Amino acid sequence: MEDVKDSRLKKFCAKNKVVILGFVCVIAVIALIAVGLTQNQSLPQNVKYGIVLDGGSSHTTLYIYMWPAEKENDTGVVTQLGECLVQGPGISKFAHKTHELKTYLNACMQKAKEIIPVVQYTQTPVYLGATAGMRLLRLENENLADEVLEKLTEVLRSFPFDFQGARIISGKEEGAYGWITINYLLGKFTKKLRWLYPLGNETNNEETYGALDLGGASTQITFVPQNQTIESPNNALYFRLYGKDYNVYTHSFLCYGKDQALLKKLIKDTIQVSKENINDPCFNLGYSRKMNTSDLINNPCNKENKPTLPFTQLQIHGTGNYQECQKSILRLFDTSDCPYSHCAFDKVFLPQPEGHFGAFSAYYYVMNFLNLTSDASLTQKKITDTMEKFCSEPWKDLKERFHNVKEKYLSEYCFSGTYIITLLQEGYHFTPDYWKNVHFMEKIRHTDVGWTLGYMLNLTNMIPAEQPMSTPLPHSTYVSLMVLFSIILVAAIFIGLIVFHRPSCFQKDRV
Repeated sequence: MEDVKDSRLKKFCAKNKVVILGFVCVIAVIALIAVGLTQNQSLPQNVKYGIVLDGGSSHTTLYIYMWPAEKENDTGVVTQLGECLVQGPGISKFAHKTHELKTYLNACMQKAKEIIPVVQYTQTPVYLGATAGMRLLRLENENLADEVLEKLTEVLRSFPFDFQGARIISGKEEGAYGWITINYLLGKFTKKLRWLYPLGNETNNEETYGALDLGGASTQITFVPQNQTIESPNNALYFRLYGKDYNVYTHSFLCYGKDQALLKKLIKDTIQVSKENINDPCFNLGYSRKMNTSDLINNPCNKENKPTLPFTQLQIHGTGNYQECQKSILRLFDTSDCPYSHCAFDKVFLPQPEGHFGAFSAYYYVMNFLNLTSDASLTQKKITDTMEKFCSEPWKDLKERFHNVKEKYLSEYCFSGTYIITLLQEGYHFTPDYWKNVHFMEKIRHTDVGWTLGYMLNLTNMIPAEQPMSTPLPHSTYVSLMVLFSIILVAAIFIGLIVFHRPSCFQKDRV
């Protein structure tokens, strides 16, 4: 009985061998496609999000960052996803109206909710860093500063993100994080960024840039000294980023931001002449401004040497003279004594500046207005000539030419530009030949230059890296299955070709 069944099976196979071979080929092809698609399907994007609010002295900006959960050498690769300028003044101006902070921040926090996926809300950390404006408020009234931070904490906790804290960052941190931002965006830390974004003709991709930051209330200088000892421990910082160690010099000069420097200059000028009407060469000819002397006297930057003035208002008349303006600014820098081998001013240690520097924030905004940011071979003479011409222009003509610029900003460009030159030249001792190494920056690779990205980069060291999303099959299993089904397919095709071309090979000889 079994012989009969075997005979029937053999006859069936002999008659339908082509069909069977075709079926085997189809199954092998389907198996190859199925394994390939399963193994190579796109994995869900495993990313993290973070929000940093920059609470500056004159305004607040919200930045949204994202980075892959799998970190490179223990530091996340962070990119800027979006930004939002909060409408209104800096947060220190809410010291006596903290109830308005909810409305103040609401629009930008809502924008963050629109950009970040809902499922990521509870995993998205939010940090607020307040800078020099709040540092000054804390010097003036520590209780008021604490009240502002407490209210900010309450407001930010009301949003569905993972609020991590609102605090006043030190000037040292602000300078260091700005340095991290510049060098990260220039590809100095990671080979991945350096490969994607080559740096052109630079001879040494490993050498970091220095960072020059100028705000309204403070200014920072940060760089890595080569073969120089950081003589002041308070100015030394240590970082480990992307598997490499960095010893960084940094200092923040509180009250030497452009807005506070102007107030310091005005009070020195007022005390010197002891008149309620002063002629000021740092304002254009024909410009006038009236100020309350209380704004000068009660300024926290003048807390230690609080002057007494016999009048309540000060009338300023512009005379527009660059050389005289620089002389009045020079009185802000005390270079009479240095307890170290080399100083900036006010007895602050400063190594000899070297290498390239990225200058951002107010450095960029002022120099960009003066059309001095796009010149690759910027010289001190060109900057000086530009400032002499600008300061000498009558205020009436200036207003007509720049009618779209806010009067406050326009009126202070003569002072701000002169102050930048004087700060770098006399404060930091940049030589005339050194200007070619100063690069004024606003954005690098569509990301804002400032301290917030560096802050986020540093904070990602404290966020645990997740395991990479794995493929459905181990690599060895995937390769074995692909080889097996490929062999089956090739064998079936090979046999099929023989059947078609030499069918007698598959038939028994007849007697």
